[in-house]
Amino acid sequence: MKLLLDQNLSQKLVRELNPLFPDSRHVLDFELDKATDREIWDYARIHDFTIVSKDSDFKQLAFLLGPPPKAVWVRAGNATTIEILTLLLDEHERIFSLNESEEDTLLVLTMKKTDAS
Repeated sequence: MKLLLDQNLSQKLVRELNPLFPDSRHVLDFELDKATDREIWDYARIHDFTIVSKDSDFKQLAFLLGPPPKAVWVRAGNATTIEILTLLLDEHERIFSLNESEEDTLLVLTMKKTDAS
Protein backbone atom coordinates (compact mmCIF):
# COMPACT_ATOMS: atom_id res chain seq x y z
CA MET A 1 0.00 0.00 0.00
CA LYS A 2 1.39 3.36 -0.96
CA LEU A 3 0.31 6.79 0.20
CA LEU A 4 0.23 10.06 -1.71
CA LEU A 5 0.65 12.96 0.70
CA ASP A 6 -1.05 16.21 -0.22
CA GLN A 7 0.79 19.57 -0.22
CA ASN A 8 -0.62 20.49 3.20
CA LEU A 9 1.52 17.75 4.76
CA SER A 10 5.28 17.82 5.09
CA GLN A 11 7.44 16.02 2.55
CA LYS A 12 9.48 14.74 5.50
CA LEU A 13 6.66 12.36 6.38
CA VAL A 14 7.35 10.23 3.31
CA ARG A 15 10.73 9.03 4.55
CA GLU A 16 9.37 8.26 8.01
CA LEU A 17 6.32 6.40 6.68
CA ASN A 18 8.17 4.31 4.09
CA PRO A 19 8.94 1.37 6.42
CA LEU A 20 5.19 0.75 6.82
CA PHE A 21 4.03 2.26 3.53
CA PRO A 22 6.73 1.55 0.92
CA ASP A 23 6.71 3.62 -2.26
CA SER A 24 4.73 6.41 -0.63
CA ARG A 25 5.30 9.82 -2.16
CA HIS A 26 4.44 13.49 -1.82
CA VAL A 27 2.58 15.48 -4.49
CA LEU A 28 5.77 17.53 -4.99
CA ASP A 29 7.49 14.38 -6.26
CA PHE A 30 5.14 14.43 -9.26
CA GLU A 31 4.91 18.22 -9.62
CA LEU A 32 1.29 18.08 -8.44
CA ASP A 33 1.71 20.78 -5.79
CA LYS A 34 -0.29 23.23 -7.94
CA ALA A 35 -2.76 20.61 -9.20
CA THR A 36 -6.43 20.74 -8.38
CA ASP A 37 -7.84 18.26 -5.90
CA ARG A 38 -9.55 16.46 -8.78
CA GLU A 39 -6.24 16.17 -10.68
CA ILE A 40 -4.60 14.69 -7.57
CA TRP A 41 -7.57 12.33 -7.14
CA ASP A 42 -7.26 11.16 -10.75
CA TYR A 43 -3.49 10.72 -10.46
CA ALA A 44 -3.91 8.63 -7.30
CA ARG A 45 -6.58 6.50 -9.00
CA ILE A 46 -4.44 5.80 -12.05
CA HIS A 47 -1.28 5.07 -10.04
CA ASP A 48 -2.87 3.13 -7.16
CA PHE A 49 -2.20 5.57 -4.31
CA THR A 50 -4.23 6.25 -1.19
CA ILE A 51 -4.44 10.01 -0.66
CA VAL A 52 -3.55 11.47 2.74
CA SER A 53 -4.58 15.08 3.29
CA LYS A 54 -5.71 17.67 5.80
CA ASP A 55 -7.97 19.07 3.07
CA SER A 56 -11.68 18.32 3.59
CA ASP A 57 -12.23 18.57 -0.19
CA PHE A 58 -10.94 15.00 -0.52
CA LYS A 59 -13.73 13.90 1.84
CA GLN A 60 -16.21 15.36 -0.62
CA LEU A 61 -14.52 13.72 -3.60
CA ALA A 62 -14.53 10.38 -1.79
CA PHE A 63 -18.29 10.54 -1.34
CA LEU A 64 -18.97 11.99 -4.78
CA LEU A 65 -16.73 9.72 -6.87
CA GLY A 66 -16.13 6.66 -4.68
CA PRO A 67 -13.06 4.46 -4.93
CA PRO A 68 -10.54 4.19 -6.30
CA PRO A 69 -8.63 5.90 -4.87
CA LYS A 70 -9.24 5.91 -1.17
CA ALA A 71 -8.54 8.88 1.07
CA VAL A 72 -7.36 9.48 4.61
CA TRP A 73 -8.54 12.82 5.98
CA VAL A 74 -6.27 14.00 8.80
CA ARG A 75 -8.22 16.37 11.03
CA ALA A 76 -5.30 17.77 12.96
CA GLY A 77 -5.55 21.56 12.84
CA ASN A 78 -2.15 23.12 13.44
CA ALA A 79 -0.48 19.89 14.52
CA THR A 80 3.26 19.52 14.07
CA THR A 81 4.77 17.13 11.57
CA ILE A 82 5.81 14.86 14.46
CA GLU A 83 2.24 14.81 15.80
CA ILE A 84 0.87 13.93 12.37
CA LEU A 85 3.51 11.24 11.92
CA THR A 86 2.60 9.76 15.30
CA LEU A 87 -1.09 9.78 14.39
CA LEU A 88 -0.48 8.02 11.06
CA LEU A 89 1.79 5.42 12.65
CA ASP A 90 -0.62 4.82 15.54
CA GLU A 91 -3.49 4.37 13.09
CA HIS A 92 -1.63 2.30 10.49
CA GLU A 93 -3.86 -0.75 11.03
CA ARG A 94 -6.97 1.32 10.29
CA ILE A 95 -5.27 2.72 7.18
CA PHE A 96 -4.49 -0.82 5.99
CA SER A 97 -8.10 -1.84 6.72
CA LEU A 98 -9.37 1.03 4.59
CA ASN A 99 -7.30 -0.20 1.69
CA GLU A 100 -8.63 -3.76 2.08
CA SER A 101 -12.28 -2.71 2.38
CA GLU A 102 -14.52 -3.10 -0.66
CA GLU A 103 -17.03 -0.48 0.53
CA ASP A 104 -15.06 2.17 2.40
CA THR A 105 -13.61 5.15 0.57
CA LEU A 106 -12.64 7.48 3.40
CA LEU A 107 -10.94 7.21 6.77
CA VAL A 108 -11.11 10.21 9.09
CA LEU A 109 -8.27 10.47 11.59
CA THR A 110 -8.69 13.05 14.32
CA MET A 111 -5.85 14.33 16.47
CA LYS A 112 -6.54 13.59 20.11
CA LYS A 113 -6.59 16.73 22.19
CA THR A 114 -4.22 16.84 25.12
CA ASP A 115 -4.89 18.66 28.35
CA ALA A 116 -2.42 21.53 28.59
CA SER A 117 -3.05 22.11 32.29
